[in-house]
Parts: sequence; C-alpha cells; structure tokens
Amino acid sequence: MPTNEFQTLGLNIIAFVKPIQVEGETAFGIHAADGTPMAIVSDYELAFAAIRQNDLEPVSVH
Repeated sequence: MPTNEFQTLGLNIIAFVKPIQVEGETAFGIHAADGTPMAIVSDYELAFAAIRQNDLEPVSVH
C-alpha cells in the first residue's frame, strides 16, 4: 500500500478519543483517524456520542 493511501486509511470511518488536559482539568479530545484534532468535550460518553452522531466509529486511546 502506498504511503499516501495508508495515511488516509480509516479517515472517513474512525475517530479516536483520548484524555487531554485543558487549563488543569481533564477533558477528552476527539481526533480524526490521521490525528487531526476535531473537538474537545468534557465527558468521555459525550465524546463517543458526538462521534457516533457524525456516522464515525469511536475508538479509545489511552
């Protein structure tokens, strides 16, 4: 598989959630499969719900 195809693998299918720190508080970043930040929310379940509402499959990253 060429590198450029590999880099876009899952881009329109998967989004991942990972905990981040915002002003000393834990929040949850929502990122595209390629790592592009898309949103920050305050709740883990809210992050998964937002991803599903946009017809993507959520994946958790620890």
